[in-house]
Amino acid sequence: MTAPPPRDPLTPPLLDAQGRTMTYLRLSVTDRCNFRCTYCSPASWGGKKDLLSPEEFERIVSVFARMGIRRVRLTGGEPLIRPDIVEVAGRIAAQPGVERVAITTNASHLEKLAVPLREAGVTQLNISLDTLSEATFRRISKQGDFASILRGIDAAVGAGYASLKLNVVVMRGVNDAEVSDLIAYAHARGMTPRFIELMPFGQGTPVPTAELVERLQSTGLSLVPNDEEHADTAGPARYWRAPGGRVGFISPLTQNFCGGCNRVRVASNGDLRSCLGGRAQAPLHALIRGGSTDAELALAIRQALGEKPEGHRFNEPGANKSLLPMMGIGG
Repeated sequence: MTAPPPRDPLTPPLLDAQGRTMTYLRLSVTDRCNFRCTYCSPASWGGKKDLLSPEEFERIVSVFARMGIRRVRLTGGEPLIRPDIVEVAGRIAAQPGVERVAITTNASHLEKLAVPLREAGVTQLNISLDTLSEATFRRISKQGDFASILRGIDAAVGAGYASLKLNVVVMRGVNDAEVSDLIAYAHARGMTPRFIELMPFGQGTPVPTAELVERLQSTGLSLVPNDEEHADTAGPARYWRAPGGRVGFISPLTQNFCGGCNRVRVASNGDLRSCLGGRAQAPLHALIRGGSTDAELALAIRQALGEKPEGHRFNEPGANKSLLPMMGIGG
């Protein structure tokens, strides 16, 4: 009997070791940042030296798109400090199969880039804003222009994006008392606030989501779970309905969302990481520069995902000692 031909590694679906289907690529375009947030980017982080070019990012995304990736998020570091970020975003948005392109940013460069990025094909911005107080901002980051963040947010609101989300990392004794004010700030601008449990990549003490929800409800804020909407988003956030709009909570420590993971990550130097807390990698940059075909890239991607763990293991003792800084992974 003749053996069946080998399966084309470029053919969807793209599965991990647990049989989960990967449809979402988080692509870091730089691991450098103009801020130094204590939970993300320690002062000692020197950054990778050999970043991918726009053409190399395009090649990687084209392979992933052929394998079934439909959403791409550009992360960092701070992605907007790349002088060619509009070109990178445009190349990726133009790839057949890519349905949505999003960027996670600290907003400090959005005053001038909000409109060009939308015109390049970016449909969603997730903006990091942990406080409305410049004094508290200085506790979190010794670098950065706080006023430029607020101007950048206003520019994004006026630029006509299909989706704007405000990401807040909640730290006990630092910004946890501002949660209600941040909800009001976001809703007044048509944005969806999302509160994220602090992960063990840097300094600070997390506030569990359940405690945060209870605190908000004790202030009189009506919060109603919206499980149907979570099912539609295929992401880690659980959304609640409030009088002014949606409120999201991302709970990697207390409400592990790994069972529904649909994400794969590529660092700014082209290293594929199968999990935020994992170790399985594939050196896609070396393969590209070594002349590998698309099929060979796809096979390397599948082999790395074949080692993806069931969960992130953040809660294991000493986990923070074995993890790269958040900005070194791409978030």
